[in-house]
Amino acid sequence: METIRIETDARGVATLWLARPDKHNALSAEMIAELTEAAELLGGDPAVRVVVLAAEGKSFCAGGDLGWMQDQMAADPATRRHGAGKLALMLNALNELPKPLIGRVHGNAFGGGVGLMSVCDVAVGARTAKFGLTETRLGLIPATIGPYVLARMGEDKARRVFMSARIFDAAEAKMLNLLASAVDPEDLDAAVEDEVTPYLQTAPRAVAAAKRLARALGPRIDRDIIEMSVDALISVWEDDEAPHGIGAFFGKRKPRWQA
Repeated sequence: METIRIETDARGVATLWLARPDKHNALSAEMIAELTEAAELLGGDPAVRVVVLAAEGKSFCAGGDLGWMQDQMAADPATRRHGAGKLALMLNALNELPKPLIGRVHGNAFGGGVGLMSVCDVAVGARTAKFGLTETRLGLIPATIGPYVLARMGEDKARRVFMSARIFDAAEAKMLNLLASAVDPEDLDAAVEDEVTPYLQTAPRAVAAAKRLARALGPRIDRDIIEMSVDALISVWEDDEAPHGIGAFFGKRKPRWQA
C-alpha cells in the first residue's frame, strides 16, 4: 500500500497509519481504496484485537484531496457517482469495523479528517490540535461524512460547526463529543494506550457483537442514508460554486463569496 501502513504488535494492537504526510494526509482516490481494503483485512484478522487510527506528519487529515475532487467534478455522471460512492463506503467500512477503533488525533483534522474521527469508537487528541468542517469555504458540503458526524455530535451540537467552516480547538472538540479527551502532545500516546488496554481483557467476539448492537441501536446509517449523502455530494459537485471555490483555492485568490 502506498498511502497507508499497518503495524501490529505482539498484543494484537494494530496501528493504521495515514501515510501521505506531504499532503497532510488528504483523502485521495488511492487512500480511499486502501483504507477500505485495510478495514476488510483488519476486520477479518483474528489476531487483531484493537485498531488505532493514527497519522504521519504534521496533520491527522486535511480532508478530501482537492485534485481528486476536481477530477470527479470534471468526470461523467457515472464516474462521479462511483467516486463519491467509494468515499462513502470507505467511511462505512471503518464505522462497521468489528474491532474497537481508537483515533489518535494531532495537528489539523479538517473536513474528511473530522469524518474519520467520527467513525472511531473513541478519539483522543492533542490539546494543540485544530478542527473544522471547512467544506463550505470551497462551495462544498460535509456530505458523505455527515451521517457519522451527526451520529457522533448530535444534530444540535453539529449545527454549531457543520455549516460555518470555522476552526475550533480541542476543548471545543471535546464539548462537541468529537474527542473523549484532550491531552498535551507528549501525553497523546499514553492516552491512546489508556483506551486500548481495557480491550485486551475482553472477549473479542463479545466486543464485536456489542459494537454491532450499539450501532444497530444508534442513529440509522443504512444504504438509504449513505445514498442520500452521495447524492448530496454529487449535487454540490454539479453546482457552479464548488468549481469556483476550488479554482480560487488553487489560484490563491478569494472566492466571490469571501468578504
